[in-house]
Amino acid sequence: MAKGEAGPGSVRHGAQPKRLEETMRVRLGRECVYVPSCRFGLYVALRHWCPPGGRVLMSPVNDDVIFFVVLAAGLRPVQAPLNPLDASIDVDAVPDEVWGSVSAVLTTNLYGNPDPAPRLRQKCDALGVPLFEDVAHAIGSRVGDRPVGVWGEASVFSLSKHVGAKAGGMLSLADPGLREAVEKTCAGLLAPRRTGAELAYLVRPYAEAAVRGLRLRRAAWSAIRLLGLADREEIRMPLRPDELALAARETPGLDAHHPWVRVDMHDYRLEGGRLRLRRIGHKLDRLDDVLDACRAGTELLLSTPWAKPRDAHGTQPLFRVPLFVADRDAAVAALAREGIVVGYLYDPPLDDYAGAEFTDPSPAPEAARWFARHALPVDPLRARAVAEVLERSGARPVRAPGEGELPGSRPTPGGLGPSRD
Repeated sequence: MAKGEAGPGSVRHGAQPKRLEETMRVRLGRECVYVPSCRFGLYVALRHWCPPGGRVLMSPVNDDVIFFVVLAAGLRPVQAPLNPLDASIDVDAVPDEVWGSVSAVLTTNLYGNPDPAPRLRQKCDALGVPLFEDVAHAIGSRVGDRPVGVWGEASVFSLSKHVGAKAGGMLSLADPGLREAVEKTCAGLLAPRRTGAELAYLVRPYAEAAVRGLRLRRAAWSAIRLLGLADREEIRMPLRPDELALAARETPGLDAHHPWVRVDMHDYRLEGGRLRLRRIGHKLDRLDDVLDACRAGTELLLSTPWAKPRDAHGTQPLFRVPLFVADRDAAVAALAREGIVVGYLYDPPLDDYAGAEFTDPSPAPEAARWFARHALPVDPLRARAVAEVLERSGARPVRAPGEGELPGSRPTPGGLGPSRD
């Protein structure tokens, strides 16, 4: 359990966020431990179950931060073949020799589309290795009659996404008897709270509202870049392979990999203060209302010409809906002209991005490359506005690998249907 790693203390600091944990415990039916971020919780889980040098099967269409968390834990990422329409792990396409070499499996549940958790659970049981679920995008998603996040030995949730708190996460445990050990490990890794960071967190929503109201997005972004506060210029952060190789030679730990793991969330391991936890709690109380609104937007997007075929799981995904367009750059530009920013792009896949020095490449990479090149992740809360922009811009649906046109790729009478605004 992350032995030998330096930290500020051996107990959790400050008030226990019990109410947040109880809310998630009721939702999942599993023991939950509050953590400052999803990435922090994943690191704790990897260090608990996986000895350094182990190999973790994961999706190459994923946030690069998660890739660096795996490296920070002293583990070797192994990129899996994917299903092209939802970027979930293609269980049948993973070679037997790869299955026999892994120490753990990590799901992504990209945009809320669930990975095949029941089959992965069965496979992990047969191999005797743990299953971890990254549920950052998938609060509210289900596999059969069970929520995503209850299949693995551990699952990690983000309270920055659907909850909209821009901080916080939850580490869910299948074995409630591990709670005390996990809390102790978390406490040893937390950075002490800082007054400046807490104040910045509290004023951020008001600053963002002012930027939106005054239409200053471009000016604000230019100021951030001028001050050196922007972590990335492109979709992927700079790999810096020479520095990364040096970090990999050190004892597993967050400190050596901090320049990569902190990207887009500098407070990822910061102990939360009372006001921060209170705001997160208020946001979490409204989660079901947000998910209901997301379901309505997802339904609209799944009815558009650019959507993938519907599956038997019903209305999913709820965080972002991947639409498939022939020219994504043109679609992104058309949306940007209307003030709609497209985020959560993961292109190129991690094996193409990092290379064989840092990861085992996928044995069948083309589906991941196709998805990364053509998926346009749309916020379901902006569904109608995005669909109207794509329709006006003439965005063309793209054919999936090995398939004809996506169902609904020809406009239907009635256009987008009645307004739900």
